[in-house]
Amino acid sequence: MTQLEEFRAEKDEFFGGHPQSPLTREQKKDFKGLDYFPENAALRLEVKVDEFENKASFEMQTSTGSVQMYEKFGKFHFTVDGQEAELTIYQSQHGFFLPFVDSLAGKETYPAGRYLEPEPLPGGRFLVDFNIAYNPYCAYNEMWSCPITPAENRLKVAIRAGEKLFHS
Repeated sequence: MTQLEEFRAEKDEFFGGHPQSPLTREQKKDFKGLDYFPENAALRLEVKVDEFENKASFEMQTSTGSVQMYEKFGKFHFTVDGQEAELTIYQSQHGFFLPFVDSLAGKETYPAGRYLEPEPLPGGRFLVDFNIAYNPYCAYNEMWSCPITPAENRLKVAIRAGEKLFHS
């Protein structure tokens, strides 16, 4: 079993049986595991982040109408299937945050986007592994409040890695 397969199996176990799972009791009854894209080594990236000089505070809207405060940290450029793309990384008191929506949104991926927590590396670089991209808890249960992906992180390319759309 690969490290990613182990991670996914642990997540499925948590979702299916843990009291803090975002799934409702009814959803847990028939839960057989989340749906994922196959591992895609081309979407495990070490990227150079162009850090913003003036890190502006940013109110990110949530699915329940409130806001969460972030700082725009920087942006990075990358290529997916020959197409150029760029994303902005945000920072809060909890660490780095990368919400994004891809061109598969509403068909194969959650319409409001998926999340990552990019891992800082030396030299202004970050590990961005789309294979561990995940749906926010509000994708499973509307009782949760989740940040809504800002317009600047809505991609025209497909990110065929990570978690797929949840069907209860």
